[in-house]
Amino acid sequence: MIANLVQLAAEEKQNPLVPPGPELLVGTIAFAIVFFFFWKKLLPNINKVLEERRDAIEGGIEKAEAAQTEAQSVLEQYRAQLAEARHEAARLRQEAQEQGAALIAEMRAEGQRQREEIVAAGHAQIEADRKAASSALRQDVGKLATDLAGKLVGESLEDHARQSRVIDRFLDDLEEKAEAGR
Repeated sequence: MIANLVQLAAEEKQNPLVPPGPELLVGTIAFAIVFFFFWKKLLPNINKVLEERRDAIEGGIEKAEAAQTEAQSVLEQYRAQLAEARHEAARLRQEAQEQGAALIAEMRAEGQRQREEIVAAGHAQIEADRKAASSALRQDVGKLATDLAGKLVGESLEDHARQSRVIDRFLDDLEEKAEAGR
């Protein structure tokens, strides 16, 4: 027990933070061996892995930036194509409206022309019918007047030339009086 107390007292004199000399020497040699092993073997492998990782990250960032740039250019192209398509659609709509308006105007003009042709044909037909009716009326009136005059006079008035002149003069006088009365 005393020996233990002496040893404890000897240990108490020694600073607990400073290791004994032989332990310090063995610890320093062990540290140098481990440090040398790390420096020669492990540190280059760690640096190599870190360098590869850094390159991969930088490459990934560059690829991402390139992809983003490409996506941006594709987006701009899409927007340009979309704007062009909208412009083309507006142009086609405008052309269709113009063509529709031109077609409507053309159809109106054609309808107007056809109406005028129909009216002109109607006027011509009316005029032809009026002349035919006038001629037929002259003949009928002349025949009736000649028959009536022949019955009044008591003789036949069959001379056609004289008959036509008398009838024409009579009817012309009637037409002049009718026009003067208007």
